[in-house]
Amino acid sequence: MMEENLVEIRNLSVEFKLKRGTIRAVDNVSLDIPKGKVTALVGESGSGKSTLASAILKMVSSPGVISNGSINMNGENILKMKQRALQQYRWSNVSMVFQAAQNSLNPVVKIKEQFIETYLAHKKAPEKEILAKAAQLLEYVRLEPKRVFESYPHELSGGMKQRVMIAFSLLLDPDLVILDEPTTALDVITQDYIFDILLKIHEELAITMLLLSHDISVVAKVADRIGVMYAGKLVEVGDIFEIFTNSKHPYTAGLIKAAPSLLEDLEHTVPIGGSPPDLLNLPSGCAFHPRCQFAKDICKQVTPPMEDVGENHLTACHLHHAVEMGSVN
Repeated sequence: MMEENLVEIRNLSVEFKLKRGTIRAVDNVSLDIPKGKVTALVGESGSGKSTLASAILKMVSSPGVISNGSINMNGENILKMKQRALQQYRWSNVSMVFQAAQNSLNPVVKIKEQFIETYLAHKKAPEKEILAKAAQLLEYVRLEPKRVFESYPHELSGGMKQRVMIAFSLLLDPDLVILDEPTTALDVITQDYIFDILLKIHEELAITMLLLSHDISVVAKVADRIGVMYAGKLVEVGDIFEIFTNSKHPYTAGLIKAAPSLLEDLEHTVPIGGSPPDLLNLPSGCAFHPRCQFAKDICKQVTPPMEDVGENHLTACHLHHAVEMGSVN
């Protein structure tokens, strides 16, 4: 049975023109976000995850420009929307919890007033109705509305502020919620608590989510599908179980191997050798080849195309059969 896609990204490129040259932070990426599913996007810092998410909101920071491609949501290309339509689209259709989003809260305004202001910026409703909706959402993320409403941001812990931001993201009943590193700077126990909440929201509201993370292990708890980015390119995408048990790209396999396990000693954790490439001076061919133990001459010369390697499983690797044989797993 074919899944219905809420968002379809096709051949998307985002460029930043700098004095030293042009950085292509997102390089010809095509990705589907199925309706009612949690799609995770993982990769090291600088891989292009956050830039891609900003493009979905058409909020790429200057001097970045979306130089190519389309982003269709419910059949409409958001890159062609006018400013008034975009204002309605953001928060009402797509909301985003930014990295370290708790810093987005106004430090001198009570949480109650910030809920009211956010809602009224997009829709009209009595304040009593807005607060009733906000209270319901705060309870959903396991917070006490009366206490939180009368608090200033500095009176809340980091985990509480992050949960407040998740409640904000649901305030206008969006079709898609994007979460960029939603557990950054939180302790391990609080991280797990946040993911429990996200899982509950997804299961009970069937809301579509795009979850961005540098840690491939933390997304396994909530994601249905996963895409892996490296140097601005999507290098593998597929079902979460398929990716973890049968990864076909050496970078994906390396991320899994580098993730610490609760069942094994840390000595079994193997970090990926080398460092991410300079986006102003990318290697020829496959950008991952300087760090890849399987690299051959073709990898250094030819950029690998995205290929079907299974049901709803794509990868961009000339030598995916070497990974398939289990040499890196």
